[in-house]
Amino acid sequence: MSLEQMLRLFAVAALACNAATVVVLFRRARGRQLSARTVTGIAAALAVGATLGSLYLSEIAHLEPCRWCWFQRIAMYPLALVLVIGQLVRDRGVYRYGLPMCVVGAAMSTWHYLLQHFPGLEGATTCSLTSPCTVRYAWEFGFVSIPYMAGSVFILVGVLLNLSRRRS
Repeated sequence: MSLEQMLRLFAVAALACNAATVVVLFRRARGRQLSARTVTGIAAALAVGATLGSLYLSEIAHLEPCRWCWFQRIAMYPLALVLVIGQLVRDRGVYRYGLPMCVVGAAMSTWHYLLQHFPGLEGATTCSLTSPCTVRYAWEFGFVSIPYMAGSVFILVGVLLNLSRRRS
């Protein structure tokens, strides 16, 4: 599968995360609920998938991550590990560790996405010349970039963890 096809697949997955966020919030409003363990398991699978996707982009597709991509990875990689361990040991309080990482990761993804739209927001000295933060390796459907994809996962995982918190 080519890089372009993989990026399209990742973009569709990000849009699926957006749709799932809306569905989860709608189901919650209507009183339909999944168990906290199921919700946390889904969140763990999403975080692991995002981690593997970012590793694919850098290690297999050889796209060099920029500074803000690294910051988002700093939030996503431990999030995946924490959620998997929480799921394995049946820690009903795993949301305490995961939610802050989701909030920080979503904020960084939002900032990075804004930088891609408005490069003048950040001075030229903060990003590398070889890997500028404003570059768009992906721009699927006219708006889905890699920071958008990461932000979609952070938001959905955060919503799921918030639901698990209320059920614990």
